[in-house]
Amino acid sequence: MLLLSIATAHSEPIAVIVSANSPVSKLDKEQVANLFLGKSSSFPDGSAAMPIEQTDNTAAHEEFHKQVTEKSASQLKSYWSKMIFSGKGTAPKEVSSNAELLKLLASNPAMIGYIDKNAVDKTVKVIFAP
Repeated sequence: MLLLSIATAHSEPIAVIVSANSPVSKLDKEQVANLFLGKSSSFPDGSAAMPIEQTDNTAAHEEFHKQVTEKSASQLKSYWSKMIFSGKGTAPKEVSSNAELLKLLASNPAMIGYIDKNAVDKTVKVIFAP
């Protein structure tokens, strides 16, 4: 029983991805966090970046924010409430699945998102893997 609880406590690895057609090839943790927290709106080359979140009921969402932005779900909600209320930003668009995210990213090189690492396919490329 103990082994089962340990195994289920471990989250799946995630990958930060962009369209396979995007000129972006690599970002570091701080650059990714800044995009998803609204502190930056462009990739290092100056091109516009549009972060796409997974809904907070997905394992990828929890794992991404734990590893990259270092915020819990409640901290993230509080952060975006303050940003929106103060007029300093708007929360990223949300999708509810890896498949929905892959479909969006495949057609738009400006978008950046994160998925379970095992869901990566040829339509996207990994630019950061915590």
